[in-house]
Amino acid sequence: MSHIFLVAAEDSGDAVGADVFDALRAADSRVQISGIGGANMRERGVSSNVDMSGLAVLGFVDGIKAYGRVKEAVKAAGDAVIKADPDAVVLIDSWGFMWRLARYLKERGLKAKRIKLVGPQVWATRPGRARVLAQWCDHLLCIHAFEEPFYKKWGLPTTVIGNPALHRLPKGDAEAFRAQHEAVDHKIIIGLLPGSRPSELKRVAPTLTEACAILTHDLTGRIVVCVAAGSIEPAIREIAKAWTFPHIIVSGEAAKADAFAAMDVAIACSGTVTTELAAQGAPVVLGYKLGWITWAIARLLKVYKPRYIALLNVAAGREVAPEFVQTRLTPKNVAAAAERLLTNPEAMAAQRKGQAAALKSMAGPGRPAAEIAAERILRLAGN
Repeated sequence: MSHIFLVAAEDSGDAVGADVFDALRAADSRVQISGIGGANMRERGVSSNVDMSGLAVLGFVDGIKAYGRVKEAVKAAGDAVIKADPDAVVLIDSWGFMWRLARYLKERGLKAKRIKLVGPQVWATRPGRARVLAQWCDHLLCIHAFEEPFYKKWGLPTTVIGNPALHRLPKGDAEAFRAQHEAVDHKIIIGLLPGSRPSELKRVAPTLTEACAILTHDLTGRIVVCVAAGSIEPAIREIAKAWTFPHIIVSGEAAKADAFAAMDVAIACSGTVTTELAAQGAPVVLGYKLGWITWAIARLLKVYKPRYIALLNVAAGREVAPEFVQTRLTPKNVAAAAERLLTNPEAMAAQRKGQAAALKSMAGPGRPAAEIAAERILRLAGN
């Protein structure tokens, strides 16, 4: 019987970890699973006393500020893994934290296979991270086939699993959502996905919420539905006390798919959620903003190569979902793009078609990513 240890440091990784947990159980009911994660993994009995708060950071400056916290958490998580002595440890997403944890485990002689689930976007920025990953990990479960050459160069075995977000949620029921929430009945639903990191609530969410205010101003037939990620739900509800536009806030995995399917348009902070929204048929307008020092460094060193930030647009090779980054992220820009979709049926249909084509190219082998990942993890754990 194999013993697998899953580690997730933030909400997106916790969702992937929960999917993999379910897939591991389905593939082998005898498998022993331990781990460190968030609410989704805890619901499945994966519990730990290791505190992973404060690790959801992005950007140069935020990374420096969080370094002490990361170092502390690496030791705590590493010691928990070593004590469990698993056959394989799966390090999910969160590049900056996970490569340091992999190094900690290797340097302390842990015999377990170190498996990275979702690699850093070396095809977009800092390809040298492929060498670092190859030094400290035994295997990579990656999303795209075009990632493999970056790691093959350094001798790191890879398995392409496709995008984990594509099969995570069941097909949503828009009518069921409307029936459950009387406030949204017969109204145009504008989805609001403000982000899942504290930095995103600070830098991105205010612009997105102001765009929602523009879109609903003096229009009684529209309402905003905000889906709040679990870790920031209290913060969202506190912020929402100042919102003057009609809105409801929903949370929890059970409600998410139906809410996404019911959205006539979704305004989102760029991230995994944009793929989940598109998979439910919601047309997406997205935005993102880094700290200004991080942005200046990125511009100066030209460290980001692709033309777009959303995987939907990267996969399509064009802007199928309007995206607004840094200086272009303004309430007027976001609201105008969403208004065009709401008032132009041809534009709406074209975007839905473009998003569907992009998702098809992101599907990888076609089966659920968690299923493929679980099969490979169990094989590696048994070696």
